[in-house]
Amino acid sequence: MEQPIALREWAVAVRALEEGRQAIVLRKGGIAEETKEFRLVSPAFYLFPSFEHQRPELVKPEARGIVDETREEAAARPDAVAIGSYAEVAEDLEVTDSETLKRLSDLHIWTDDYAEERLKWKRTKPLHVLLLRVYKLDEPLEIPLLDVYGGCKSWLRLEEALPAVGKTPVLTDEQFAASREAVRRAIAG
Repeated sequence: MEQPIALREWAVAVRALEEGRQAIVLRKGGIAEETKEFRLVSPAFYLFPSFEHQRPELVKPEARGIVDETREEAAARPDAVAIGSYAEVAEDLEVTDSETLKRLSDLHIWTDDYAEERLKWKRTKPLHVLLLRVYKLDEPLEIPLLDVYGGCKSWLRLEEALPAVGKTPVLTDEQFAASREAVRRAIAG
């Protein structure tokens, strides 16, 4: 049986995706990536909430309290992680300039300064904007938090098989179509 795959993302961003406040993630790749850059290794995956690197000052004011909430939840179960969502990539768009990135600002929780830092890191590589169709799992799946899940990397092969659970789209078809159109307009300028 093949190991399930997960995209490791800040817990605050996972929460925003699960609540329908955003439908995109911005990816350059982690320091520990095999290829030293972001690659889309699967068109569908679980969202694995991560607490490394997320800091309140790197997200917009309305999301800052969620950083603390997610930290408290993680502290309450230090040996486990709750996976509550699944995503399918609708589009993998590349951004190479600050102006395009600024037009995406209203569509994500990161501060403009932090988004710009992500763009400028590994300057010769594009910033990937993944437009995700996110599904909330009917029951969160709690798995052991293993050392292998740590480090600065985007993709994780989960060590345990996950039971099949129902899932519900976070956004209706109409809401998702509107999000997709907003992202496309921002990218096109």
